[in-house]
Amino acid sequence: MIAKKVLALAAAAVVATLSLSQAAQAGPRLDKIMESKVLRVGTPGDYRPFAIKTDAGLSGHDIDVIEAMAKELGVKIEYVQTSWPKLMADLQSDQFDIAVGGITRNVARIRLIEMLPGYAPFGKVALVRSAEKAKYNTVDDLNKPNVRVIKNPGGTNETYVLQNLKAAQVSTHEKNAEIPGLIAEGKGDVMITETYEALVYSKADPRLHAAFIDTPLTPKSYLGFMLPKDDADYTRVMNFVWGQIDSRGILKGASDKWLK
Repeated sequence: MIAKKVLALAAAAVVATLSLSQAAQAGPRLDKIMESKVLRVGTPGDYRPFAIKTDAGLSGHDIDVIEAMAKELGVKIEYVQTSWPKLMADLQSDQFDIAVGGITRNVARIRLIEMLPGYAPFGKVALVRSAEKAKYNTVDDLNKPNVRVIKNPGGTNETYVLQNLKAAQVSTHEKNAEIPGLIAEGKGDVMITETYEALVYSKADPRLHAAFIDTPLTPKSYLGFMLPKDDADYTRVMNFVWGQIDSRGILKGASDKWLK
C-alpha cells in the first residue's frame, strides 16, 4: 500500500513538473516581446492614410494605433521595412511580430496567419484624371485595350487588376505612393486602390478623381493588422489590447484624424 502511495505521489510530481515546464514555455513570442520590451512592426509604409514613410518618419492611422498598443503593452516599437510582395513571407519568417499599413482582411491571408479585428470598411475604387472622369462609369470602361492601368505588386489591388482588367494595358510600378503622381501626369490612366487612399490623393491633387466611391467595384471589406500564427497567448493578448484602446476611444480618435 505504501509503495502504491509513493508511486502515485511520484507520478503526480512528474505531472506537476511537466505542467510547470509547459507553462514556462508557453507564449514564446509574447515572452520575448515582454522581456525585450520591443515590438517589431513591419510595414511597406507606402499606403496613405494608413502608413506612409517620409523623411520625417512614419505616420498615419495604423502608426497612431500601433503606437497606442505598444504603450499599453509597455514596450517600444522597432519598425521593419517590408513590401507588399514579401509581406506574408517576412511575417512567417519572423522578420517582425505584427504587420500594419492598410492590409485587407481576407480568407487567403487568414488561412495562413492571424488578424486583429477589422476596421475602416472600404471597397475597391479607381483613381483617374479629373479631366477624364466621365469616361469611367463601369468595370467595362476600365477594361479596354486603350486604358493604361498602373498597379503596385503584391497586394489585393494587383489581384483585382489581374482578375478583372485583362483587356487593359497593365504595367507594374514598385512604389505604390508614386502611382497617383504618374496618373496625374498622364503616364497612366487608372490606378485601382481602396476608398481611403483614393480620397486622400483626390483631395490633395485636383488633377485626380476618385471614381466609384459611392458604388465600389467590390463588396465591402475591412482592413486588419497581421500576426504570425505561432503563439496563441500573443494573439490573445494583442486582441485584448485592441479592445482596451477601442474602449478608451483611441480607435475612434485615429479614425476621426485620418479617415474622415
